[in-house]
Amino acid sequence: MAVSFHDQDIASGLKDKRKLGNFLTELVKSHRKEVKKVSLTYIFCTDAFLIDMNQQFLDHDTYTDIITFELSEKDTEMVGEMYISVERIRENADKFKVSFLHELHRVIFHGALHLCGFNDKKPALKEEMHRQEDICLQQYGIEK
Repeated sequence: MAVSFHDQDIASGLKDKRKLGNFLTELVKSHRKEVKKVSLTYIFCTDAFLIDMNQQFLDHDTYTDIITFELSEKDTEMVGEMYISVERIRENADKFKVSFLHELHRVIFHGALHLCGFNDKKPALKEEMHRQEDICLQQYGIEK
């Protein structure tokens, strides 16, 4: 199984999971040429679930939309787990005046891009991350 999506304690409303999984697999392989096996797991959850994980694993006491864990043991594989707060996605969609599905896909792509080596800790890196997210949204055909 290359890419899987799971609703932990809240429904994501995500559609076309097979198509999205194929897109994400190709996205990883296009940025990480050495990767032959892709295994990504997306878990959709509530703010409460995600803040508990943020505190437990990252020692952060803040809300976030996504936490990404890179679990690969070999250079030729990409194994990752992404936890996404559906509540945070809804709030950010309103804040940024985009549709829920647009914001959901942006964050899904964001997690995969982190696994591909993109970072958003500094302003210039954050700008490049946003540019890459926009490219993914356009290629996948997600409207605002």
